[in-house]
Amino acid sequence: MPIKVQGELPAKEILENENIFVMDETRALHQDIRPLKVLILNNMPVKQDTELQILRAMSNTPLQIDVTFMHAKSHVSLNTSVNHLNKFYVTLDDIRHEKFDGMIITGAPVESLPFEEVDYWDEICEIMDWAERHVTSVMHICWAAQAGFYHYYGIDKISLPKKLFGIYEHRVSNRKIPLVRGFDDLFLAPHSRHTATPSDAIHACKDLTVLAESEEAGVFLAIAEEGKKIFVTGHPEYDRYTLRNEYERDLGKGLEILPPFNYFPGDDVRERPLLQWRSHSDNLYCNWLNYYVYQITPYDVDDIGEKE
Repeated sequence: MPIKVQGELPAKEILENENIFVMDETRALHQDIRPLKVLILNNMPVKQDTELQILRAMSNTPLQIDVTFMHAKSHVSLNTSVNHLNKFYVTLDDIRHEKFDGMIITGAPVESLPFEEVDYWDEICEIMDWAERHVTSVMHICWAAQAGFYHYYGIDKISLPKKLFGIYEHRVSNRKIPLVRGFDDLFLAPHSRHTATPSDAIHACKDLTVLAESEEAGVFLAIAEEGKKIFVTGHPEYDRYTLRNEYERDLGKGLEILPPFNYFPGDDVRERPLLQWRSHSDNLYCNWLNYYVYQITPYDVDDIGEKE
């Protein structure tokens, strides 16, 4: 799939070296194609890493995607330069009157805080409400999934006795939904969090349909409003070394942390981690883009939200 990004975005060169087709604005303007407009609200601290991971995850369909990166205006990023944000990112004020075919809201390292104590919580709520009328389908990842469960349905998160950290097995529970088309009965996916939205509360919510869950990690995938809202409680976009980097970061901070579960071969942290989740991650993003964005969104992007 050709992904359209700004020509100077650092992730572009990395993706091209991985043989992923990335085009810049100049080439895209010469194609008579209406690309899908996808907005990515990136709440992660090291934004360049998440840019690369999500662009890579969306790179395996034949659809052309025009990506716009967004950040919360009310939060000061300590790990991404102001120059990078000013050059490659927009805020809600910049695109408030635009429409988008799809949107991804990433996780954020604020899960230990009550939602209302997150410094940009009011803005996140405003963005989620804005997306109801301006986006065809929104995928919420990790903390954003918890935030969505809370904001839309009043389901609060709980603290876990220890960090859920590693690669966990999940079972598909509803094969009739296209989002899990092509999934094996059992599949692996990464998790990295200290909190969880209780599975029983998600199952009890009549507006939510659970598509996959894990005995250890709880609900992994849920859907609402026929795909207008999708919730992913883990991190299928993570690359091979993300959990290792998080583990080494926490060790460097002197935190009590066990090696990621089911991640290093033989639980030997000196070994190269096995990449065990990439095919299902690619499948998830391809199914979302195809069945809940491309197949649903109107040809004229300005018509999004008009029939609701």
